[in-house]
Amino acid sequence: MLRLTGVVLGLASMALGVAVFHWPDPMLDTLEDSLYVNHFSPASTFALNCTARDNSTIAAQWLRLAYHDMATHNATTGLGGMDGSIAFEYTRAQNIGPGMAESLIDFAVSPNQYVGMSDFIAMGAVNAVIGCGGGPVIPFRGGRKDATEAGPATVPEPQQDLASHIDSFKDQGFNETEMISLVACGHSFGGVRKVDFPLIVTEDVPTGIQTFASKIGFDNTVVTEYLSGSTENVLVVGSNVSTRSDLRIFSSDNNATMQRLASLDTFNQVCADLIGRMIDTVPSDVQLTEPIEPFDYKVTLDTMLFPQGGSLAFLTTLRIIENGKNQTVTLFWKERTGTFCPSEGCSISAFHVNTGVEASLLATLKGVQSFNQHSFNASIDLATSISHFWFEVGNNDGSAPIIVDNHGTNFTIDQDVLIFDPRRSSFTIAGEFMVVGVKTSSPVDVTAFVTTTGPIGGVNPIPMPSNTTISFTLDSAHPPADGYTFYTSDRLPNRYSSSTLHATIDGQAYSLWVPTLSALGV
Repeated sequence: MLRLTGVVLGLASMALGVAVFHWPDPMLDTLEDSLYVNHFSPASTFALNCTARDNSTIAAQWLRLAYHDMATHNATTGLGGMDGSIAFEYTRAQNIGPGMAESLIDFAVSPNQYVGMSDFIAMGAVNAVIGCGGGPVIPFRGGRKDATEAGPATVPEPQQDLASHIDSFKDQGFNETEMISLVACGHSFGGVRKVDFPLIVTEDVPTGIQTFASKIGFDNTVVTEYLSGSTENVLVVGSNVSTRSDLRIFSSDNNATMQRLASLDTFNQVCADLIGRMIDTVPSDVQLTEPIEPFDYKVTLDTMLFPQGGSLAFLTTLRIIENGKNQTVTLFWKERTGTFCPSEGCSISAFHVNTGVEASLLATLKGVQSFNQHSFNASIDLATSISHFWFEVGNNDGSAPIIVDNHGTNFTIDQDVLIFDPRRSSFTIAGEFMVVGVKTSSPVDVTAFVTTTGPIGGVNPIPMPSNTTISFTLDSAHPPADGYTFYTSDRLPNRYSSSTLHATIDGQAYSLWVPTLSALGV
């Protein structure tokens, strides 16, 4: 047998320095889904084909949001950067325009307890560049931490002089040449709206916006038009001389950097590097992951264990990158106590294979066209339970089967004492209520730490995740069964994204992370 010592990393498996997924890892799980599976990354489609909004494009708004969030960074103190503080800053004059709030709302439904708004803002920049004009692929790292308050007002503004701009970018960690390049990259699409900046756009513009370049989309037209003297970039040739910030920046080294960026290949290479550095600029106490590539083999979020009719129902799904092979997958598991399975483990074949799960644009640019999902519904002996599981993938071509076993450690079921029961839970128009089972008849206090998303507040809502704790009560509608006593939650908040169950049972503390019921298909 060909044993894979874990979950292999797609087309980047031969590359050095990529994130390795050890199940369970809710952060990497969430981010990889959001990057590469369309079902889990609806916001990524918003920027495709340079979708228009507010006389601009969503892609341009997303890239502006990311830079303005990062601009709080101070390379000397290590404070600020890509930390989501823009959610507390977007009403400032330097962040004027509806695009800030709208972009934050685009991402507000995505965070959960393990992945914050700042990771999705950074992901938005990656999708903006490839989705509008087919720009370069920028590696994505995860693990940003969301701020809880506003950062300093350090976004450079058009009326400032060159020295101020150089100082601002230096504080952010970019030298003068990098400043020129990053401004050119950022201004490859988008423009200045007259309604927001009437002192900059002084002429009447029928479209409501003076674009930086004549071509909408990520490329170096902003550079070539500047060098040829044909530019209509209002920050270069606008009638208000004091706000010609692009002119001051672009010409600050006698156009040497702009001349180099006139090569599209060079432009794409430089922009990929600088925008990547921009979104990776984080507070010094934050450690980002290695770049996240599509996982060849991945146990999905819908793995669950719960009592049902005298046994334990075990549901899990293995997602595989479509590779053109006629693959079959077998699930194996071993018992927790006692002896029930044969020496090679109990096993079962998939009851359903969902082929052609749509990949995101980013995934297709990495050579991944779609995914196949092999789903299992195993009946586990109630007395012996389950301790761990693994998969055997056969190519049906005479080659040895591939063993997928979480880097040689197997996929471990840590405990079966506190469980989430999807069949007894409810997900209806009347609201969502979780039901959990505990393996004791003694009274137990069960709570859930719940993360909610979406705008919070009144006139200027803060579109950041928030957390609350809800309680569970003994569930009279579901009497004890199969050794479990059942508790039901208070009604779950609207827009909740995940919850972590907590209970102390027979003197031992247990916890269990549960995504939304809808994400689990309940």
